[in-house]
Amino acid sequence: MDIKRRNLILVVIVQQLVFRNLLMLYLVIRSRANVVAHRRRATRNRLVSYSMTQRINSQFRHLNMIIDAGDVQCVLNLRMNRNAYGRLCYLLMHLGGLTDSRYVRVQEKVAMFLSILAHHKKNRVTSHDYMRSGQTVSAHFHEVMRALLKLYTLLLVKPTPVDGNCDSDPWKWFETGCLGALDDTHIGVHVPARDKAKYRSRKGIISVNLLGVCDRNMNFIYALTGWEGSAADARVLRDALTRDDAFKVPRGCYYLCDNGYANAEGFLTPYRRVRYHRDAWGNRASAPQDHKELFNWRHSQARNIIERAFGLLKKRWAILRSPSFYPLHVQNQIILACILLHNFIRNQMPDDPLDEYDEEVGSPIHDTQNEYISSFESSNEWVNWRDQCAMSMWNNYN
Repeated sequence: MDIKRRNLILVVIVQQLVFRNLLMLYLVIRSRANVVAHRRRATRNRLVSYSMTQRINSQFRHLNMIIDAGDVQCVLNLRMNRNAYGRLCYLLMHLGGLTDSRYVRVQEKVAMFLSILAHHKKNRVTSHDYMRSGQTVSAHFHEVMRALLKLYTLLLVKPTPVDGNCDSDPWKWFETGCLGALDDTHIGVHVPARDKAKYRSRKGIISVNLLGVCDRNMNFIYALTGWEGSAADARVLRDALTRDDAFKVPRGCYYLCDNGYANAEGFLTPYRRVRYHRDAWGNRASAPQDHKELFNWRHSQARNIIERAFGLLKKRWAILRSPSFYPLHVQNQIILACILLHNFIRNQMPDDPLDEYDEEVGSPIHDTQNEYISSFESSNEWVNWRDQCAMSMWNNYN
């Protein structure tokens, strides 16, 4: 009995030892298999993931494809060649206060900003192209725009009156102090539903009224945006003349404008109820019949420069051709930024691929105090001066 019990105990002990050994062997094999599987997953993930160094290289790759590909790709994507792009970055750094951040250089910030303006890219599209987060793209967009608006007085050109040496056919007839042309245009915007009524223009478009003044080379001298689309042109001009940063028109000089404005001192308009626009002249088979038609014909040829400037501005920056989804005050800042960039490109790229118009201009007028026009009222003296100018043209024409 004791022997059987002893053998039974020995069998149980042996079974326990075998089970323990098998369990230990299973745990070792399982642990080894887990290590091998982990290594395989790490190897597989290493092929699809990237380190911080690889991510930075991928972010720079898109910018390098634009800049290093040549001037053609740079103009198509950023609307300026590589030389102008480098100069713009230099101005924004040294005069606008734009600096490198921890992970984003100034060159990449400016490229993202120009790409959004040139092609009206949405935030998500830009973040995908440059491999940045949407918050990063938005923050640097506003940072570059603030730096650019600091160059407002630098990038707007000084007016240059037409002198007696001018031989350009549209302008040589206005050589007694003509500085350029002005007009308004409407830029579509998004506004809250409660404000749509006052921002609706006469054509039914929700827009802001942009007052633009340009010289003979389509460079903007002054720009005022923010007025509702329903505001009259003359009302916007009166506001521009009385603001703190007023639109300055020296006495003895004037700008060409259409009949949306009064024929007042400093602003020369055509004759009313007389043929004016180019489509009214057809193929020029019917010549001007009197001094008023001749004046209107030459006035329209010269004043057309502001229409070309607006057309070139909207052609270059797609964000102006359709409403953007920024707040209204940001949309107004975007319009001014596009105007400043337009002047910068015209000055830095003499061979503008979008327009080949170019003309030599004289010296800027000197800035003197208390010699500017501050009112906008029609006067008989100015009407008589226009008649004298028209008669002089008619006598030379005959």
